[in-house]
Amino acid sequence: MSKADRIKEALGWLKVVFAALVAVDVALIAWLAQNFQGAENVLVILALVAVVFTTGAIVGVNHAAYRRISELENL
Repeated sequence: MSKADRIKEALGWLKVVFAALVAVDVALIAWLAQNFQGAENVLVILALVAVVFTTGAIVGVNHAAYRRISELENL
């Protein structure tokens, strides 16, 4: 398997991880929007922490994908 094929395969997996993280992030934000007033404070804080971490993971996956794209362009 050539290096370009390995990079393309890694990009494919990064797309899957990115899509899953975005879906989780959107679901958490939607839950917060609907239950912000009625939910217990602990749940709201945990949901906010989860949103921050999933958003950070999305940014990390995005940077990793751009690095792989840059590697692919250099071949």
